[in-house]
Amino acid sequence: MILYLKLLLAAFFWGGTFVAGRIGAAHAGPFALAFLRFTLATAILVWHIRRREGALPRVSGSRNILFVLLLGATGIFAYNALFFTALQTIPAGRAAVVVANNPIVIALGAALFLGEPLTRRKCIGIAISVCGALVAVTRGDPVSFLQGGVSWGDVALVGCLASWAAYSLLGKKAMSSLSPLAAVTWSCASGACMLLPFALHEGMLDAITTYTPDVWASIFYLGMFGTALGFTWFYEGVDRIGAAKAGVFINFVPITAILSGWLFLGEPLSPSLILGAALVLTGVYTANR
Repeated sequence: MILYLKLLLAAFFWGGTFVAGRIGAAHAGPFALAFLRFTLATAILVWHIRRREGALPRVSGSRNILFVLLLGATGIFAYNALFFTALQTIPAGRAAVVVANNPIVIALGAALFLGEPLTRRKCIGIAISVCGALVAVTRGDPVSFLQGGVSWGDVALVGCLASWAAYSLLGKKAMSSLSPLAAVTWSCASGACMLLPFALHEGMLDAITTYTPDVWASIFYLGMFGTALGFTWFYEGVDRIGAAKAGVFINFVPITAILSGWLFLGEPLSPSLILGAALVLTGVYTANR
């Protein structure tokens, strides 16, 4: 029972990252916000692994080092720079509905690059999920959306999907020699190192003294709950009940994000957003049955 509660809380924590990211991105640059998030997360994860396993497993061999660097570049550097850029202009709930298509993009990537079969059921699920994302993004009015033009925030969200799919597909290879939690820790560390020069160029050292308590609370939430605790509890669930059963809880992420955006940011619960979320969840469920 406690394990399932942890998995549910991990999904809630991840849903909350959209709200925390929206708050932080209003005052901090995307690279600085991402760097501070993963610097904090790395410190917590290293402490946790050393406490549980005695030491952080070392990465040896050029192949494993390359995978760790690629994981950091795709899932930490690229994804989070794009994620926080999008949240500067895109509401948290709407962003969550688009990002909820991650399993769909991963399935397409696995079919294209890993030769995994793309069944009829998966194709139906992909079509439903994409329709849901389009309903949410266009607010149910695609004609007006096209006339208004695609915003940089929308483009950044598409980049989020691509970078997370790359991270997930690379992770399948990397985790054959590293535990999932060790792979996450090393990718957080390498990604934070990649983010640092961009954060400095963005003016982080000057801006950091002007951050409000809300921004620091956002950074703490993103690093502690949205990364360190969320991944620790999720992979504990994967280890004990398997990836398929643990993965079901990820479907709670967009629901939590939409409700949190409404509760904490006053974002409207529009019919198009609710319909889009329902279609995305239906599509993801259909594709992964």
